[in-house]
Amino acid sequence: MMNASLSGQLLDGGHHLTQRVYYEDTDFSGFVYHARYLHFFERGRTDYIRLLGVSQGALHAQTDPADVVAFVVRRMEIDFKSPARMDDVLTIVTTPAEVRGARMLLSQTIKRDDQVLAAAEVTVAVINGFGRARRLPDALMERFLGGGRGEAQAKE
Repeated sequence: MMNASLSGQLLDGGHHLTQRVYYEDTDFSGFVYHARYLHFFERGRTDYIRLLGVSQGALHAQTDPADVVAFVVRRMEIDFKSPARMDDVLTIVTTPAEVRGARMLLSQTIKRDDQVLAAAEVTVAVINGFGRARRLPDALMERFLGGGRGEAQAKE
């Protein structure tokens, strides 16, 4: 049984996930270590997909490797604007910017209240069990374009 509240919410054309900064996320200065932002962004993407009703475990468990659907980060550009600190409550916002064939472009931000601390543009490739690019199946494409869609655009 899934507790959707643990996975955030679909709001404002995207996904919002609340996370607290723990001691383990920080460096000696008490600020969030730069590599930990990747973890926060990944949690946002994973829970966004989960709330769209997509089970990544089921997609990976296909018996024919050609039928496997896996999402891999192909490119990520991060702009660090202001540091997060221990005990901050952050909101990770994930919004689909473009969904097409074998890739998705997602915009992500990490906020403390209304202040953007980090922003990322993430290109996610869709691959099969052989590690080769594959088209996003139509049923999944519809979920990405329909649930929490916002400004996402489908392109061929």
